[in-house]
Amino acid sequence: MKLILTIFFDEAAFNTHDGGYVPLEVYDAPEVPLAIPPLLEPDQETATDAYYTVEAQAGETQILPGAKTKTWGYNASLLGKTIVYHVGKHNHVTLKNSLPELTTFHWHGLGVSGPYIDGGCHAPVYPGEESKIEFTLHQPAATTWLHAHPCPSTAEQVWHGLATMVIVKDEHEESLPLPRNYGVDDIPLVLQDRRFHENNQWDYREDYDPDGVQGPTALINGTVNPYFDVTTQKLRLRILDGANRREWRLHFSDNLEFTQIAGDSSLLPEPVKFTKLMLTCAERAEIIVDFKDYKEGDVVTLFSDDVPIVRFRIHDFTPDNTVVPDKLIDLPKEEADPDLPVRAILMSGMDEEVMLNGKKFNMQRIDATQPVGKAQYWDITNSNDMVGGMVHPFHVHGTEFLVISRNGHEPYANEHGYKDTVGVNPGETVRILVRFAQTGVYMYHCHIIEHEDGGMMAQIQSYDPAEKELKKYKLMDMDTLMNAFAEERGIKTEELWMAGMESYEKMGMEM
Repeated sequence: MKLILTIFFDEAAFNTHDGGYVPLEVYDAPEVPLAIPPLLEPDQETATDAYYTVEAQAGETQILPGAKTKTWGYNASLLGKTIVYHVGKHNHVTLKNSLPELTTFHWHGLGVSGPYIDGGCHAPVYPGEESKIEFTLHQPAATTWLHAHPCPSTAEQVWHGLATMVIVKDEHEESLPLPRNYGVDDIPLVLQDRRFHENNQWDYREDYDPDGVQGPTALINGTVNPYFDVTTQKLRLRILDGANRREWRLHFSDNLEFTQIAGDSSLLPEPVKFTKLMLTCAERAEIIVDFKDYKEGDVVTLFSDDVPIVRFRIHDFTPDNTVVPDKLIDLPKEEADPDLPVRAILMSGMDEEVMLNGKKFNMQRIDATQPVGKAQYWDITNSNDMVGGMVHPFHVHGTEFLVISRNGHEPYANEHGYKDTVGVNPGETVRILVRFAQTGVYMYHCHIIEHEDGGMMAQIQSYDPAEKELKKYKLMDMDTLMNAFAEERGIKTEELWMAGMESYEKMGMEM
């Protein structure tokens, strides 16, 4: 197993070079136990079916000493309970909205039909109402997540706290000698950042930046200055970059080596050993950390850049001689359909000027089509060259893809499994192989969330080639959306402030 000692992404494009960069700082507050989100229990379960209720709700959370912070979450006051789905089981999910405004429930990383089950902007659930969806997953085990996606208010709702981890399990992953005792040796880490204003409150509008909202305080599973009590020799950390903008450049004290076993949408074919790891927005990584050389009383710290974000307090543990297999998964060989041309996608601009292929997102416009079951090359180019440019994380809804090359060269060492989000450096073209298994309308976009709200997004319709005409879907329109938000907030539509709309207005465009 090769040891990788460096971060791959272009250093000149790290977010540390942004004009609006907000460096992390250690908040002056006591260390507290890392919050471990409880598992969401099914309402009912049989051998073939599982029934869940996922409720978006407002609440207050004790994050810092003093006043509680007003937050949103899923089945919780902040973030949410972790949802576990099993491949092959039929899931019935009631989506309940107890918020004061409309929201959507986007299953980021799940191979479900679009646009309604996928939960982008075309699947609103209004306050006090609920929607019922059902699906069966046929995809590899993975760490995925659920977040709000009501364009152009996705960023603000995620900032309020609407993001939670979703774990997909299958028989193959469960056969491997990997930690999987949730909350003990299998630990979720949702990495976010916030700025605390008066009385410990968040103020999205005050902090707004069209290139992505950041805060100086790391928030890990909704916890500030967390520690975790280690009682096993090995930990499996399921890490999600759930931030609106921030990249996380991770490493442990003592340059402790760790092993990455999975990326966004599957196990890696072969594990990779690192001392440093960078995640762009919405990317996930599963890593195994072995504390065999530490003793009770030691503390191992996880850093982002040079700022501590989680401290692991070592307790007595039983020796663990299990070995991560050299081969984790065999992914099927896929080839691009020779009859499908390479799809070229250009991500351009920064601030309010962000676009895809020279256009801003329009909810009523289908930008591309692709037949189901056929794989197609997509070439994703980042044209940014302003002040070194920035890394744009590119995400496709409703599918998992393979990273084929970066500027014609091999992908990064941890990009050989299935992914749904890939960071693209300035001046770089990343080729991915995309195949949709189900018909529907799906979004693809930059996952700096303010960029997608600002129009760096498009949508594709996957279709059955045996059908003579494209299926017509009822798509959300901007007037309906804006009128609904205004009515829910008790103001006139012309008084409505939604961050993403500033990008359209300053460019003289309409969504």
